[in-house]
Amino acid sequence: MVRTPSNYDATFAHPLLMVYAPAGQSRWATERFTGLTTTATRAGFIVVYADHRQLNVSAIEQVGTIPGLVAKEWCIDEKRVFVTGHSDGGTASLALAVLDKTKKIPAAIAPSAAGWTGKDLEAFQCRDPIPVMIMHGRNDSLFPGWGAQTSAWWAGCNRCDLNQTKAVEGGCRAYQHCAQGGATLYCEGAGGHRDWPNLNQVILEFFTHPEKFQ
Repeated sequence: MVRTPSNYDATFAHPLLMVYAPAGQSRWATERFTGLTTTATRAGFIVVYADHRQLNVSAIEQVGTIPGLVAKEWCIDEKRVFVTGHSDGGTASLALAVLDKTKKIPAAIAPSAAGWTGKDLEAFQCRDPIPVMIMHGRNDSLFPGWGAQTSAWWAGCNRCDLNQTKAVEGGCRAYQHCAQGGATLYCEGAGGHRDWPNLNQVILEFFTHPEKFQ
């Protein structure tokens, strides 16, 4: 499902925001759940919501083709494809940035409540630096503490100082002295696994100007 700005211009390459669904959720349910459409389209993004798919490597590679399909009908900047999602959608968002066949697709990622541990990520080699915003609830009993683990892994890959963070917008912590293009945030909210963080404006600001968070 594609949502465009009210002033959509077919001659201007728009940034694309991909939003992947939690387990069992449709594109419409995901739009309601995240509430991203109004804020993102006002900021000039084209927003695309995808139905949930059972996750495996081939499914991740398949959902990674969506930006290219959208670009055939809408004018998007394929160098500004930004990816977010919650739970399974967060897992997919993170996977897109590490799998060999898809890792060049996202320009930045902001997974929420993703089902990855730090140990899972250790199976992958570090890629070129990429802005990463990890969101996770401190009361997430399904994946307890996993966001802290994955943000630390990304901070290492983005060549940040693992021992130095500072407070930034939305109650997030920004790792310091990261490589150029490797801004890394960890945003730990008070919610549980089923809660979407109240960080939509911060997500969009991070995607648009990640350097502000370094």
